[in-house]
Amino acid sequence: MRNEDYMELKKVNQSDIFELQEVCKSSYSHIFADHWTENGLELYLEQEFGERRLKAELNNTNYEYFFICKHSKNIGFAKVNNKSSLKLSELANSELEKIYILPKYSGMGIGKIALTEIINRIQKKGKRLIFLCVIDSNKNAIAFYQKLGFEFHSKTRLEIPLFKEELKGMERMCLTLNQEKTA
Repeated sequence: MRNEDYMELKKVNQSDIFELQEVCKSSYSHIFADHWTENGLELYLEQEFGERRLKAELNNTNYEYFFICKHSKNIGFAKVNNKSSLKLSELANSELEKIYILPKYSGMGIGKIALTEIINRIQKKGKRLIFLCVIDSNKNAIAFYQKLGFEFHSKTRLEIPLFKEELKGMERMCLTLNQEKTA
């Protein structure tokens, strides 16, 4: 791997809470600031990335947060729920709840490398399926996930106050993981 392509996925722990909060809010805001009405963005950022919520999720073994790093700088994050309450099938599954990279680092292949590593880590846990939801009008993100093997599963809808109505449509996408054979 060339040095300029280097990306590291670093698991977040409790001592990283304030750095995580900063990365979450910054990367999400850069991408989705125009998706909200009134003060919806501020309310959502506090709900999803407030100190209380992040501490609780970092203490819950079902959740994993990862910093996406380039040259030791946190440029994004990912959140995985390894015990999703959504019953897509009888298979053991994980949900990629969030993956965001600061816009100035998009288009460099970092997202692909990060998501491939996340998929590998989930597979090593014995999960058989990973799923995610993406705004149905975000054709670039849908194409990105499709290139990594995710397939359309079903339609769903965001039910979040103050999120623009025309952007609430979602596609649920799934990736069936290969199970390594044990001898």
